[in-house]
Amino acid sequence: MLQLALIGLLGGLITGISPCILPVLPVIFLSGGVQGARKVTGSGSVATETRPTAVELKAQARQRSQAGWRPYLVILGLVISFSTFTLVGSFLLSLVNLPQDLLRWIGLVVLVLIGLGLIFDRFQHILEKPFSWIPQRKVGTENGGLVLGLALGVVYVPCAGPVLAAIAVAGATGQVGAETIVLTLTFAVGAALPLLVFALAGRRVAERVKAFRKNQRKIRIAGGVMMIALAIGLVFNLPQLLQKLVPDYTSTLQEQVQDNESVKKALDLGGLVNDQNRDLDKCSNGGTELESCGTAPDIKGIQEWFNTPGNQAVNLKDLKGKVVLVDFWAYSCINCQRSVPHLTAWYSKYKESGLEIIGVHSPEYAFEKETRNVMSGAQGLGISYPVAIDNNLSTWTNYRNRYWPAHYLIDSEGTVRHIKFGEGGYQTTEKLIRELLQQANPSVTLPAPIEASDDGPVAGATTPETYLGTTKKVNYAGTQPYKAGAGEYTAPADQAADSFALAGGWDLGTQSITPAGAGSSIALNYHAKQVYIVVSGEGMIDVVRDGKTTSVPVSGTPTLYKIVDDTDIREGKLEVRIPEGIQAYSFTFG
Repeated sequence: MLQLALIGLLGGLITGISPCILPVLPVIFLSGGVQGARKVTGSGSVATETRPTAVELKAQARQRSQAGWRPYLVILGLVISFSTFTLVGSFLLSLVNLPQDLLRWIGLVVLVLIGLGLIFDRFQHILEKPFSWIPQRKVGTENGGLVLGLALGVVYVPCAGPVLAAIAVAGATGQVGAETIVLTLTFAVGAALPLLVFALAGRRVAERVKAFRKNQRKIRIAGGVMMIALAIGLVFNLPQLLQKLVPDYTSTLQEQVQDNESVKKALDLGGLVNDQNRDLDKCSNGGTELESCGTAPDIKGIQEWFNTPGNQAVNLKDLKGKVVLVDFWAYSCINCQRSVPHLTAWYSKYKESGLEIIGVHSPEYAFEKETRNVMSGAQGLGISYPVAIDNNLSTWTNYRNRYWPAHYLIDSEGTVRHIKFGEGGYQTTEKLIRELLQQANPSVTLPAPIEASDDGPVAGATTPETYLGTTKKVNYAGTQPYKAGAGEYTAPADQAADSFALAGGWDLGTQSITPAGAGSSIALNYHAKQVYIVVSGEGMIDVVRDGKTTSVPVSGTPTLYKIVDDTDIREGKLEVRIPEGIQAYSFTFG
């Protein structure tokens, strides 16, 4: 039990510092933190010259105490509602036959009401009237930190990960026991701790900065506006657009958790083993070559289909002769949203060549069980391939799946040949799709690859853009793990075409890499006419090609520098020597 608690806390902490928290930060800072600043007077205005009475002093002390507790109450409410509704919300709604997204809409309405109460004093009094029988009746606005937290917990949508997957599956399948409750509570606490730190920082700023103390009314209005903006943004999925633009700087931490064998065993994420799925373990996660992992399990327990003729069900047995990619996804999962554009591009490119994609929508949250929400999300993402609504996670369980997104590549005979959990690996997946299409129909003529082939450049094509940061890394050919932090690297002697490798000491960041000592270089094999590098800082980089060295001065913010300019496309090799003080971001090719 202690091990599960530690895993839940760690998983929550990683989520709590991820890009998923960005949409709620302004509300937490203003309404959970700044509004929680302890005031000098009862009204928050400048103190009067008259000496306060004993009753007034007592009231002021009570209000300071209530304000001081506000950040904690907001986060407590978030933990309570997120934990409760994640585990049993769907069950309760089904029991009384109510829409699965009802709780989310209630949370959004509460946010708007609290926001209006903070902006308009008269509306605040209207909100308080139903609670007039309570001695402390400011439930919805000024002192309603717990209510605000409860509303935020319902609409809060953290990024998917192995811990959250275990919780969601337990809640959806009704297998909620003491271990699941411990895991859920510790995950919620872990995710909430960074938010609490942020709220307390807001309170500290408000207490120390005079401008905040003198503008209490404006702060309340700003907090109300932020709440209403958050609610409206969630209705139109605007926070997800923001999260797409921000790289997942916690991906390396998340991978370390999800790939840890002890974590997998403790969470029992593999699901029930049956005759259909027992061979899936023969596939490695993200293998670079085709593997054989048994006959693909059935797609079962589906509530509804769309994007099929007449919205009829799809049976894998009827797709023999086609290459099939089964994608487990959820429409509000930011990891899935970043993955889907690759799938839609493959579907458009290879559908006529024999590729079929089936999106098995496996909800993380109750509101994702509403088909209208899924259809809207699919339309917004440009999904035109068949989608199965797996609200009870029947197919998810039959595949022993544990991630959003997860891709299972099936050959024309119905055998699983490749599995990829999480984002990334798109170049490899496309390469394997092409191999299976050619195996299914040796005479097929395939269009040029989208992600570029791992086997080398296509005639007339150039090396794809090569990012160096850990969150967008592609085309890496080194033998050492490519992960955030400082380390020593050695370039391989037989480096593949269209790839890069590091040599010497490097400090890898999410967006760029920085030399960690003298003698640091990048070995680049390319196929292009022009080669550009995006770097920043101050210094001189040396580009060695065919035994000749060219020096390129670098100065200022990240920008593009041309390091190769030939008259025709050709294959080449470069050694780019980068000194300390310069950050490298990417290579592009023309």
